[in-house]
Amino acid sequence: MNMARTARRPAHIIAGALADPVEVRAHLVAAAKAGEPITYSELLNRLGHEFTRPKMRALCAVLATVDQETAELGEPELAVLVVRQSDGLPGQGWWVAGGASSNDYDGLWEGPEAKRFIAQLHARAFDYWGSRS
Repeated sequence: MNMARTARRPAHIIAGALADPVEVRAHLVAAAKAGEPITYSELLNRLGHEFTRPKMRALCAVLATVDQETAELGEPELAVLVVRQSDGLPGQGWWVAGGASSNDYDGLWEGPEAKRFIAQLHARAFDYWGSRS
């Protein structure tokens, strides 16, 4: 493989990822600034994809990369803003990847307690990004 040509290609193409993490981050920051979560389907559509379960799982891998960067920058997580249309909560991938445990939450992934927990995380991101132009 020609390394000079590879070095110019975006990381998501080299890695075979669904989307560029920088683009995904931009969509999530925009959602945070607007004070609104975004559904998996909406985000996939903005990235030029139809919703399918395999695409959603691939998106989750990109979201993990985005949140790794937010942690390194000392920013509130952004992946938690991506929610299911049905109940407004993150999908199983977010919970399993440590989203809850990294925030000292060990409750259920659905229901009123989960909604309160996620609302707190959303509020952190909304407050943080809402105060930045």
